[in-house]
Amino acid sequence: MASAVDGLKQRFMAMSQPDADGVYRDGAAKRKARTALAMDCLKRLWNEAKTNVGFDVPDHGIGLAAVGSLARGQIGPSSDLDLVLIYDPHALNDEHLNQLANKLWYPLWDSGLDLDHSVRTRQQCESVTDHDLPAAMGWLDVEPVAGDLDLIRTTADSILERWRKAARKRLPELLASATSRLDEFGRLQYINQPDIKEARGGLRDSVLVSALAVSWLADRPHGVYDDAVERLLDVRDCIHLAANKDTNLLLVRYQDKVAAMLGLADPTLPAGGEREAKSIDDLQTLLARIGRRIAFSLDSTASRAQHSLTHEKPRFAFFQMMSQRAGGRREAPKFDVVAPGVAAHEHEIVLAPGADPSRDASLALRVALASARQGLPINPGTLENLRRCPIHSNRWDATTRDLFVRLLASGPELIRVWEEIDFDDIPGKWMPEWLGIRNRPSVSAAHRYTIDRHSVEVVSRLTRTIGFPSAADREGRSAGVVLGAGGTGGSGASGAGARVPQYDDAHYTALLLAGILHDIGKRPGVADHAAEGARHAPVILKRMGYDADTIRMVTLLVREHLTLSEFATGRNPNDPNTGSDLANRLRHDPMLLDMLYDLTRADGSSLGATSEEAITKKYGWSTWRETLVKQMVAATRYHL
Repeated sequence: MASAVDGLKQRFMAMSQPDADGVYRDGAAKRKARTALAMDCLKRLWNEAKTNVGFDVPDHGIGLAAVGSLARGQIGPSSDLDLVLIYDPHALNDEHLNQLANKLWYPLWDSGLDLDHSVRTRQQCESVTDHDLPAAMGWLDVEPVAGDLDLIRTTADSILERWRKAARKRLPELLASATSRLDEFGRLQYINQPDIKEARGGLRDSVLVSALAVSWLADRPHGVYDDAVERLLDVRDCIHLAANKDTNLLLVRYQDKVAAMLGLADPTLPAGGEREAKSIDDLQTLLARIGRRIAFSLDSTASRAQHSLTHEKPRFAFFQMMSQRAGGRREAPKFDVVAPGVAAHEHEIVLAPGADPSRDASLALRVALASARQGLPINPGTLENLRRCPIHSNRWDATTRDLFVRLLASGPELIRVWEEIDFDDIPGKWMPEWLGIRNRPSVSAAHRYTIDRHSVEVVSRLTRTIGFPSAADREGRSAGVVLGAGGTGGSGASGAGARVPQYDDAHYTALLLAGILHDIGKRPGVADHAAEGARHAPVILKRMGYDADTIRMVTLLVREHLTLSEFATGRNPNDPNTGSDLANRLRHDPMLLDMLYDLTRADGSSLGATSEEAITKKYGWSTWRETLVKQMVAATRYHL
């Protein structure tokens, strides 16, 4: 017997196809049409189920509800259906309830779409959403389908009321879920093959924004934020069409097809390579813009929600009203000034009272460095204000160069801070060449991250301690520690009086600068990005005012940053010519060999995936590769 939902997936796909020119247009209208079709089919399925069960289904006490993307009107061409059968225990016995449920679920399974279903009483719905955060998120959007609509509405209203009452206690859990996803899936703008739902800046974050808004803890953003969410839904729809299944992973094999459907393929470029490569670059740029907007909206909404909770608590106790100093007035906000114009306030880095970003070009550097040192996020409003800083790429002095290097030396905290200031394109104002690699996907399957994110990751792994000390180092060579490394340096002590070799300020500065610039030459059409990077590096550093010796070391390291790895895997370390050749390239400088080793190790260990894997957290710096590289270093050191 035919069912109302027969071939529903095929019908979704048929009504979701791109236009004749291959471009997917009017995504919002298509989603509305798919939602209307799904709701109509489900209503007819409900009536069919009532007719076919062989007993009377009461008009009250049982109903079918849609939650999740279907209730939000965001269903994709291959999205699963999230349905809940809500019932009153007195309406049907267990046997009749199971029969009715089977008449609903089995035709849906046969329709080709995935189904996420449950059968619960109102009390069970309330209990699940009280203890299961993802379930609570889904239930914040509920659409009655058929049956007892009043039962569905009262259940939804009850869950929403309970959410609002518990929101203050559940806010940490909600924000922790966002942090957990960030750790697992990364940021949308920095992943070569992102999960556009779970990554930071993805569709799941838009659900959290709505959850914060309906809790009445903070207003939700509109305008450009809504546009970003709709465009990301277009991307999701195109992934479904390219993959012909329900998936949120934008894998390499789908990217050129998705880019073409989004209208990013330039027909004036030759097909079969150049057109597709350019469209994928443009797709990554689009996702970066969308991801930054959604992530910033979540951060700003969460910040306002946290502040609202803080300000609900009075800043004074009863005895303060009797204090002459307080004068019975509310205590003023406390700003802990941590740098000129920069303060810590309510667990965030903010501008200190009186700071004027429009008159302070170095304020952004001081804010970033304070955020890294304090381990505190930058307030979203402060980030917006930093846009007004009069930053010029050719106006550097000793103070700003020192701040920049100290920021690069801040270790793992650099990754978070750089991501935050990149929302305002501040790194691109410091170094315009940065825009050439910003958001660009890597052509190598060994890279999980985009080129810019990989470069920052490399710098975050460059510690002050020399990674592969020479014999002289092991006998006690040590340099003074002057540069504030924010957790990457150390006192030089290890064990019972042992001395750990460390870079002096000049060499550590050059190593950090080489780390941030090592892939600056990865631009479209460039065959040798190391040589191209060596062409850009001295231009950038001269403009920033670095001395000739620093420029010489950085340029050499950028040019040779692949050499040690290539020699280790392609040359015989026992051949005297091999070590001599590498020694000549490094101008017979033992310190440059140490720096190249540390740069090679940081570069290899920050890839994020091997060529045989899609997306993993395994690093490309294997024990085997490390052994080969160390053998090559030892062979080269002999010729120094």
